Amino acid sequence: MCVVCGCSDTGAVGAVAQESGHAHAHAPEHAHMHVDPRHGDLHFGAGAARVSVPGMSQARAVKLEADILGENKRIARHNRQHFKAHGVTALNLVSSPGSGKTTLLCATIEALKARAPRLAVSVIEGDQQTSFDADRIRETGAPAIQINTGKGCHLDAPMVAEAFARLHDHDHDHGHDPHHHGAPSLLFIENVGNLVCPALWDLGEDAKVAILSVTEGEDKPLKYPDMFAAATLMLLNKTDLLPHLRFDVQRCIEAARRVNPAIEVIQLSATTGEGMGAWLQWLEQRMAPPAPAAQPETAALQRIAELEAALADARRAAGVTPA
Repeated sequence: MCVVCGCSDTGAVGAVAQESGHAHAHAPEHAHMHVDPRHGDLHFGAGAARVSVPGMSQARAVKLEADILGENKRIARHNRQHFKAHGVTALNLVSSPGSGKTTLLCATIEALKARAPRLAVSVIEGDQQTSFDADRIRETGAPAIQINTGKGCHLDAPMVAEAFARLHDHDHDHGHDPHHHGAPSLLFIENVGNLVCPALWDLGEDAKVAILSVTEGEDKPLKYPDMFAAATLMLLNKTDLLPHLRFDVQRCIEAARRVNPAIEVIQLSATTGEGMGAWLQWLEQRMAPPAPAAQPETAALQRIAELEAALADARRAAGVTPA
């Protein structure tokens, strides 16, 4: 066995088999690869690491992922504490390219300005290159910081921490700081267009919101299950195009709930405004502070009163006169 990636060292490399009169070069046998016996389809995510990296064992891949994601989670926890301390509800918007994230964000910001004019809204934009999307956000009047990831395919917690700090600088430069005054505020994090990698990376957000446009196909949740399993809400966008497409809305929702039975779904069109009310209401509910937990003594006294009332009812039913 090869100590690097666990491939068989039995001469399979470069082996040639004669099959139906054709030569087929066979790749090494991988313990983490599953072959569908019906059609010969290959599944390279069947190992412990759920990913295949050339020259790397599954154990090494698991170790690297644990180390890298562990450090990311540490900073994500700090982000989450920072957001909570300053009344910030952070939402991580994830989707494939072209789903309409930025158009939806611009429409959402404009709608929130009319609905809740005192609400502070800011945006962190993620793309491999350009500041096009951040520029579009800034045109709405909302502060935005662009993160270009270069060859990176997702945002991570350190990137978000750095960008959020610069959003604070922006507020100071303009003589106000809604985050540090404890006023409730919204932070939208528009992730790099990618339905794979961003599912793994905690940014410290309150929730992931998966945006799926009806132009993409209703089977996306089954093709990219990790993303929809990690999402709290699926926004089914561009519904104004449904009359022109062969898209089965119910099938799409059923697919999403196969991988995540608890996922919420809102259908909307950022272009026509249909469904935007439900989306804004969801945002308001997400920002609402949780109901305060009852103090232990109060809860105990309430329970005693309930038991005494139940006992009195039982005595009356039995015809017992209280002493």
